[in-house]
Amino acid sequence: MSLFKRIKNLITPAEPPIIEKSIMTLSPGDVCEVSLVTYNITGRTHNRARNAIVLTLQDGISIRYLTIEERERTVYALYDSIDGRLDSIDEVPTILELDDRTYHMEEQFSGFIIASGKTPYMQGGEQHVWQYQSDDMKLLRIEWQDGRFMLYEGESVLPADVRVLRGG
Repeated sequence: MSLFKRIKNLITPAEPPIIEKSIMTLSPGDVCEVSLVTYNITGRTHNRARNAIVLTLQDGISIRYLTIEERERTVYALYDSIDGRLDSIDEVPTILELDDRTYHMEEQFSGFIIASGKTPYMQGGEQHVWQYQSDDMKLLRIEWQDGRFMLYEGESVLPADVRVLRGG
């Protein structure tokens, strides 16, 4: 190797290593698999204070929502939106009965979210969330932001059932 090539190699910066996408860094345009179903990610909301993410997933015409929260372990839940409404943010009950199933409030929190892509809330801001669980382990989630309620029904997902297939 010539002296000039050696000097050129010393001066030229090395290419940065490619960082693989993790489930916490997925964003619109990426692809993931949940319980053996492949979804395109079309939206994402991120609550930094809780280290929680909600991904909007699309499989054909079906739209679902994957919540991911990093606590002492990473917790996943897959939801479908449901029809319903509540009258006031101040009157969210601690026990809800829906389709002969009783849900008990497990947690209530609020925080600022950052939204990107196609999400139920097209911009970030303060969001209030109520999470419920029934005796048969079904989940219910209520979100409120900017005067709008969204209701979701779903279930927990095992961490092994969630995989990143392709990052953008």
